[in-house]
Amino acid sequence: MMLTIENVLDQAGLRRIREIIDAGPWVDGNETSGHQSRLAKRNRQLRQHCDEAAEAGQLVLKAIGQTPEFIAAALPLKVFPPLFNRYAGGENFGNHVDSSMRQVKGTEFRIRSDLSCTLFLEPPEAYEGGELVVQDLFGEHRVKLKAGDLVLYPASSLHRVEPVTEGARTACFFWLQSMVRDNGQREELYRLDRSIRTLSEERGGTDAVVMELTNLYHNLMRRWADA
Repeated sequence: MMLTIENVLDQAGLRRIREIIDAGPWVDGNETSGHQSRLAKRNRQLRQHCDEAAEAGQLVLKAIGQTPEFIAAALPLKVFPPLFNRYAGGENFGNHVDSSMRQVKGTEFRIRSDLSCTLFLEPPEAYEGGELVVQDLFGEHRVKLKAGDLVLYPASSLHRVEPVTEGARTACFFWLQSMVRDNGQREELYRLDRSIRTLSEERGGTDAVVMELTNLYHNLMRRWADA
């Protein structure tokens, strides 16, 4: 499942994050690349583990934790500390697949990368190119969102970032391990949760059908989820 979630960051949150990261140290984006990615990647990245990355990353984590649509779709168990990148002057990231396991260097923190997330931090009219292109069985999906919006997609997807030919594209990216490993099961739970929320608004939370579907949702979670 690939999903766009709007307004993860409001304007105040967006301004604060940009103030922090724009003043930070930017380095070659291959600082965090594996062997395969290193061959395809040309961009800059806010230095991992610097104070600015840590502060801005905490603001991103707080924002996604307060976004019900994100929680319902991702069912996050562990989230990799958010990273920040920038593309300009023709920089791009060719076709690649994210590593199945991600570990914070020098720590025991490790996740299985079930989902990839890109949170756009630059207005789309401020740069040319820079689309995130995600491939699946239905073809290519080109994503270029307004600042503050997020796209969530399976980390197993082949994807790329098109060259930025004018301006600069700044974004936050991270991975997460979901409580539900299987993409199909996670999508079914998300659709069921969305239906429950819609019916609850129409009929009330104690309606018999709403209660039955809620019971089904939680029983499926018990069967499929890790805690």
